[in-house]
Amino acid sequence: MMGSAELSERLEVLEMRYAHQEAALEELTRTLLGQEQVIRQQTEQLLRLEQQVRAVQGGVGGTPADEKPPHY
Repeated sequence: MMGSAELSERLEVLEMRYAHQEAALEELTRTLLGQEQVIRQQTEQLLRLEQQVRAVQGGVGGTPADEKPPHY
């Protein structure tokens, strides 16, 4: 059977472990939210770039491979 001192020590250890895990979880959550924001920004940027490429390709009338060099 455990004494009162042993139970108190075990409880203290468990409380410290819980506090560390809680801090780690908060840090992971902040990191995840930051990465989600970066992914959202990159997705928006990619969509804008795709629109720009389509606009340029549509304005030229074909792909750059279809164009004749300037000396012809």
